[in-house]
Amino acid sequence: MILAGDVGGTSTRLALFETGGGRVTPVAGATFSSRSLSGLDEAIDQFVNTRRATIDAAGFGIAGPVIDGRATLPNLPWSVDEDVLAHQLRLPRVELLNDLEANAHGIAALGADDLVPLNISARASRANAAIISAGTGLGEAGLYWDGTAHRPFATEAGHADFAPRNELETDLLRELLESFPTVSCERVLSGAGLYRIYTFLRSRVRMPEPSWLTDALRRNEGPAAISSAALEQRDETAVAALRLFVSCLGAEAGNLALRMMALAGVYVGGGIAPRILPMLRESTFMSAFVDKGRMRPLLEKIPVWVIRNDRTALFGAARYAANRQ
Repeated sequence: MILAGDVGGTSTRLALFETGGGRVTPVAGATFSSRSLSGLDEAIDQFVNTRRATIDAAGFGIAGPVIDGRATLPNLPWSVDEDVLAHQLRLPRVELLNDLEANAHGIAALGADDLVPLNISARASRANAAIISAGTGLGEAGLYWDGTAHRPFATEAGHADFAPRNELETDLLRELLESFPTVSCERVLSGAGLYRIYTFLRSRVRMPEPSWLTDALRRNEGPAAISSAALEQRDETAVAALRLFVSCLGAEAGNLALRMMALAGVYVGGGIAPRILPMLRESTFMSAFVDKGRMRPLLEKIPVWVIRNDRTALFGAARYAANRQ
């Protein structure tokens, strides 16, 4: 039995998987609010102690850099250590990997129904691929093509500098620099980033904020309320905010494609993308993705998919742990 985890700033998901025939099959799972826990060890105790299962291996995707078997999460006050978890689970070893690397390992377990194409006319080449995921934070990873298979690897490219492309985005950058010494892509392309874009645009218009939206924002429903208002066309500023978010996401996905030479495709994952799929299917995302000057013809050939399966990182962590036994 494999214990797998997807550890993020908002939620921590744990699942048990059976292995066989080169596949991993989930048999039980649970989701915890990360901020209600003292650490990953507490979630493991709560999950494992309620189930009678012999765990043979364990792997956890962590939303942060994993260095020498240790990770400190940038969006959560946790530290995670392979050796500590191995001792807790009475295993010779436990695998920690970046959550986007786990997502990349999980792509091979997805079916056609789990992927929504955005660049319909493109065809994948035998080449590198990439994945970008916006949620509590922004993650990016690569899949290197070694001639026979894709080999996922982690990056922290979501923390690279945000690059504005026009006057509006330059004004957004200037405003964010009043709050942050540096403005990373994650400051824009995350749940909190969508809220920052919305408040920036709201300050530029003279239209009052609808009372129902004000109430939702007071209830800490910021990103979800803004995206819902935008998709339902209930507030013009929310529509503009989500469209700007989608454009910036498309631009950064295009940057990632160029950096990785991801001719095999770019996968858009995370918690936000499936929820805003109607707007991602509009022209805004792909227009920004391919808008790279002389590289436009190259980017027009690259397939782009949205991942709808929210257990991709769990599958990836389980597959990685199973292969490392």
